[in-house]
Amino acid sequence: MTLSSPSRDVSGLRDYAFDWALVDVETSGVIARRDRVLSVAVVTIGPDGEQTGEFSTLLNPGRDPGPVHVHGLTAERLLGAPTFEQVAGRIGALLQDRVLVAHNAQFDYDFLAHEFARARLYLPVSQRLCTLALNRQVDPPAADMKLGTLAAHYGVPQTRAHDALDDTRVLAGILRATLREAARLDLPLPLACPPRQDVQFAPQPPKTPCAYRNPGRAEAGGPLVQGMKIAITGETATSRAELVARSVAAGLNVMSSVSRHTSALVTNEAGSASAKARRAAAEGVPVIDEHTFLRLLSDVRAGTPHRGAAEGAGASGGAASVSGGAASASGVAAAVPGNAVAAPTPVAVPSTQVAAVPVPSRPAPAATTGRPLAGRRVLILGGTHPAAAAARTRVVELGGSAAINLSRTVTDAVLLPGGEADRRLRRMPELGLPVHDEHWLNAPGAAAPGAAPGDAPGAAAGAASPATDPSSPEREADRPPSPLVLPRGGVVDLPASQRDAAPLWHITAAWEPQEAADIDVVAFVLDEDEQVTFDEDFVFYGAPENPAGIVRLLTDGPAEQTIAVDLASLPPASRRVAVAAAIDGEATFGDIGAVQVTAVPGTGAAPLARATLDAATTERTLLLAEFYRRGPVWRFRAVGQGYDDGLANLARGYGVDIAD
Repeated sequence: MTLSSPSRDVSGLRDYAFDWALVDVETSGVIARRDRVLSVAVVTIGPDGEQTGEFSTLLNPGRDPGPVHVHGLTAERLLGAPTFEQVAGRIGALLQDRVLVAHNAQFDYDFLAHEFARARLYLPVSQRLCTLALNRQVDPPAADMKLGTLAAHYGVPQTRAHDALDDTRVLAGILRATLREAARLDLPLPLACPPRQDVQFAPQPPKTPCAYRNPGRAEAGGPLVQGMKIAITGETATSRAELVARSVAAGLNVMSSVSRHTSALVTNEAGSASAKARRAAAEGVPVIDEHTFLRLLSDVRAGTPHRGAAEGAGASGGAASVSGGAASASGVAAAVPGNAVAAPTPVAVPSTQVAAVPVPSRPAPAATTGRPLAGRRVLILGGTHPAAAAARTRVVELGGSAAINLSRTVTDAVLLPGGEADRRLRRMPELGLPVHDEHWLNAPGAAAPGAAPGDAPGAAAGAASPATDPSSPEREADRPPSPLVLPRGGVVDLPASQRDAAPLWHITAAWEPQEAADIDVVAFVLDEDEQVTFDEDFVFYGAPENPAGIVRLLTDGPAEQTIAVDLASLPPASRRVAVAAAIDGEATFGDIGAVQVTAVPGTGAAPLARATLDAATTERTLLLAEFYRRGPVWRFRAVGQGYDDGLANLARGYGVDIAD
């Protein structure tokens, strides 16, 4: 049987045997709380891989069907189709007690959850599996991770793209093939428990960002200035809606909470016990009564506008260019070859910073010498955290890419002391991967690779992986181009979109599966003062999208989370999207190990750049990466700054009110 065989038989994969419900939806748009499902298909599969049921139908959304050129579902075709409420019971019965499976599963899950909620029903899904996330772990030699590309790679026939039923049947073949590959690599399935969003964080209608920079605190007896952050609490003679409307019209930024960046608190009860009043007293925020505030509103002074995005913002003029620096053993910045760009200004972060990021240097012209690991992906097994981190840094210095999990793209493994107990080691002979001792990284091109003491049988000197063996059907020439490898602090320009619509850029963070700690990935949408415009621009597990739906958190399993950003739709005042990770519990990132960060231009696309961040030791919060503007160009930067404090202090530093 070839690796791409679409055989249905998965009965021998005991650790991967579940009752599955494979789902695909075609929709009128991409925002689940706004748009509707136009067609749905569900195919159920048993633990042995055999199909047990199937259902599909068109749906009448009662509104415009949206981009007909994508899904082909015109209003005329949908006329007379049932509403979702009429078929929700049947769909729910197919989903009950099964793992929901979809390609980009959070998209399908979110649409189903909103449709069930509109029907006043509960979506009976407690676990889901994203085949896109699973294939990112397997990392097959395919050009990208889109459904059609994976179907071709695994030998699954596809006849009608964007047809819900055909896409679900294709998904069934991809699932079976991917499960076999996951078993071969001994990968745990990235089963996700869908979040139940806290109603207090339910997305509100998009707000209009304030056009002015925050000038700071209001001075006693002084005027109000456009851009000041104003909070209101307690009873007022003027309706709250009118106060807010007049404030916004005057150019003030009305906030829903108080932080150290609040310019003034408006209240008629200075001694109030409200949370806003208590925070204002603690932070020394000036308090203004309603009468005084209304008087000052009549003469608000001109503020400083945010720097507007230059014409053409959101795209650079051509191919990606890269710069970066990483602290090497000698303390000299090492740059990843690429087209040189000016080094960015250092990122502004709260004062609790522990590990500083080196300012990226301008790289030297690309060279082929001195990079013996170019095109190779190396997995480090065992070692203490400092030793493993140093080994991964050395891999990058030698031109390679450091892997954090075993995948199809791994070409070599390095065994450090203690690595003999790593269960992945026993997979190396079957996969044909060479296992080297720790000295190999001193001169990887000096001699044929040799097996380290204690290696499993078959990890012999000169063993070739499928990626490097010229007799293998998966030769190096057949593989897609590798993403750029960025060091800590490395920067790359995002390339211009070749399509009419700019892609939805993703920052995906992944780590080794953990048993004793939960990791949350969050995002902050920041202005040029490194502040959120309003608290809702803090995106996290409880509030997984900002009001406009431009920045979203995607939970793809217990060891991977993604921040999706529509850069083209960000307002001009938004200059940076910072992505961080925080540990819930007493563990530190020294316990977690390396975190891999990847920049991807759209769902399922080939990644642009990748970085492995593992400099943290005692830190519990880690600033991972960011998208930021430089003139008309958006850039991606691998950051890797750690903080001993928890997430709350980082959020407060960015102007978010966090309850104690």
